[in-house]
Amino acid sequence: MLSTLALLAALVSGPVAAPVTLPLEPAPLQGTLLAPEGETRAVALIIAGSGPTDRDGNSPMGVAGGTYRLLAEGLASQGIATIRYDKRGIGESAAAATAEADIRFGQMADDAGAWARLAAEKTGRTCVWLVGHSEGALVAQLAAQQGEGICGLVLLAGAGRPAGAVLREQLATIPEPLKSEAFAALSELEAGRTTEGPPALAALFRASVQPYLISWLTLEPATLLAAYKGPVMIGHGTTDIQVSMADAEALLAARPDATLVRWDGVNHLLKVAPEDRAANIATYSDPDLPLAPGVASTVAAFILSH
Repeated sequence: MLSTLALLAALVSGPVAAPVTLPLEPAPLQGTLLAPEGETRAVALIIAGSGPTDRDGNSPMGVAGGTYRLLAEGLASQGIATIRYDKRGIGESAAAATAEADIRFGQMADDAGAWARLAAEKTGRTCVWLVGHSEGALVAQLAAQQGEGICGLVLLAGAGRPAGAVLREQLATIPEPLKSEAFAALSELEAGRTTEGPPALAALFRASVQPYLISWLTLEPATLLAAYKGPVMIGHGTTDIQVSMADAEALLAARPDATLVRWDGVNHLLKVAPEDRAANIATYSDPDLPLAPGVASTVAAFILSH
């Protein structure tokens, strides 16, 4: 009987997940607070990357790796509580969607700042770590400008160059004259002017998304990071096919005192993956693939060392 009770206790022990709601207009945002089983030693806000990415790191665009859920679980095992959340218009925050033409990059930073304040309130901590992945790294840097209450930044697979430079790199292989037309449209948007854009690239340059693009293209990650004075960790995998190691180096150049961690053989989703593009992308849809060894523990060690 005792052994059965002990087994049951082992099965139910572990981190405790609870739903959390952030009251906002036009509707509240929904998230998950994952608290460690024992003492909460720190709290972090996990900020998702671009597109329709939900609180777990999954997307209807073919991403099912659960990166943020796995990271939250890894941090909880080290005594770090986390909040991760569905962005406006995504998952259980679908009702909070705003018209595409009204979206600005700063709105995401405002939402992240509000979540950070709620995380501090829920856990009784005086400050919160911002853990931003991919585009979420830039959101974290912008949110950190809002004032006190931020312990530090953990930037995972984040861009270190302005979005225009990254987009030009991604568009470099398309044929002419489409490439020149795309680059010209980018130049107009960087100057703060809307443009027609090439019809063949309407998915990128459609009129309704251009106000958002203009708000995004003006941001310079290195400049934002240089202005932030708290502790910073930059984590990047060597087989990331979406954001290059040059971006991590650019961030480090802006903050030479930051901690740069290179994970060999780790891709954009923080999973072990080869350089081969097809095999690398195949990991994106594998829900059973764990985080690469050392990712969660390294993030936790950095947080707890400060």
